[in-house]
Amino acid sequence: MSSEKSKARKLVSSPYAWGVLGLLTLIYISSFVDRQIIAVLAPQIQQELSLSNFQVGLLYGTAFSLIYAVCGIPMGRMADIYSRRVMIVGGLLVWSLMTLVSGYAVSLTFLIVARFFVGISESALSPAVYSLLSDYFHSSQRGTVFSIYAAGIFVGIGVAFLGGGTVAQAYDWRMALRVVGAPGLLLAAIAWLVIRELPRGITQGGRRYNTVMSFREVIRYILHKKTVRYHFLGFSFLAFTGYTILGFIGIVLTDIHGASSMVPQYGWFMMATGLSVVASGKMADWMARRWDASRRFVMGIVAGLAGLPLYYFGLFAESATTAFMLIGLANVISSSYNGVAAAILQYLVKPDMRAQAGGLYLFVISVVGFGVGPPLAGWLMDAVFTGPYGPAKALMLVFSCCGILASLCFLKAMRTYSQDKEQD
Repeated sequence: MSSEKSKARKLVSSPYAWGVLGLLTLIYISSFVDRQIIAVLAPQIQQELSLSNFQVGLLYGTAFSLIYAVCGIPMGRMADIYSRRVMIVGGLLVWSLMTLVSGYAVSLTFLIVARFFVGISESALSPAVYSLLSDYFHSSQRGTVFSIYAAGIFVGIGVAFLGGGTVAQAYDWRMALRVVGAPGLLLAAIAWLVIRELPRGITQGGRRYNTVMSFREVIRYILHKKTVRYHFLGFSFLAFTGYTILGFIGIVLTDIHGASSMVPQYGWFMMATGLSVVASGKMADWMARRWDASRRFVMGIVAGLAGLPLYYFGLFAESATTAFMLIGLANVISSSYNGVAAAILQYLVKPDMRAQAGGLYLFVISVVGFGVGPPLAGWLMDAVFTGPYGPAKALMLVFSCCGILASLCFLKAMRTYSQDKEQD
């Protein structure tokens, strides 16, 4: 073994590796602050630019997710071949700048173009990180490690609500966009100095697998597995629920209850969701050790079904405080799957396919969850469900269907897991 590989092996699961995980989680937090801030500022943007609920759904969801999804797959391929460090830092620089300049928008078109660039740059992040973390840590730790990283989603959303929402109330939505975009520039400089590349597959002996396989052959290999297909579909339904409630919680609290002042405080539930994501990952790893690795999918079933009663009573509550508390708690449960979803996928593909598999996964959940969810829910509110509780009826229909369908997919995935898994 070369001295370089010997040194790299010493970094696996080392204090340095945990430090890099912390830094990557901060970057993920930044990405979700910049991604979610539009939903937090939606009422102000909607009023000033005279937008419909459908247009808000397009701006928040489709304008970002369309390009994010399309770019995610080639970005994953690039991350399997080129420097993951460069892709992570470069993406961070671009999305931070685009969020900052969005603060100068004067039209819907301006915001949509900026969101396109945010989507392109953020599509480079997670595929590269998924691959990198699989080399930084032993396979038995993936549920926990990936859940710590995924917790950044909800910390970022929480910061968007608490920080961005507070700035918007004190000043306006333009100032909020400038404030949340600026810190990413400093974070990019730190990441460039700290993050190191490790040999791909170092935790599996450093072997390379797919160097002779084409882009299309890798996609075909990944999608040929039934477990992967059930995984993608099931977690897409959960993403449908997650992105929809985040896109319209401000509308629910403002239109139904006249409690716009509560919207920034919803960020506290997002912070709590970060803890539930980590707990879900630890529980998934425990069930894998106690029974078998396919049991990690159980945490997806929990996320799909356990929050539905809370959503129902929260969405149809008469009190704004009751609605706020119950919907928030339901969100903590229904979004707890995020780290587990990313971790499970790593066991189903070969080391040199991890980033591309991650890009493909993000493509699917972005199209279904982010791209379809908010616009469809917005259309249901505008055209189908009317009256004071119209938004509540639309959201409850979406959440119930998605939770049940996701759970059925996960039960199917558990049956085929053993025949589709790769070497840990």
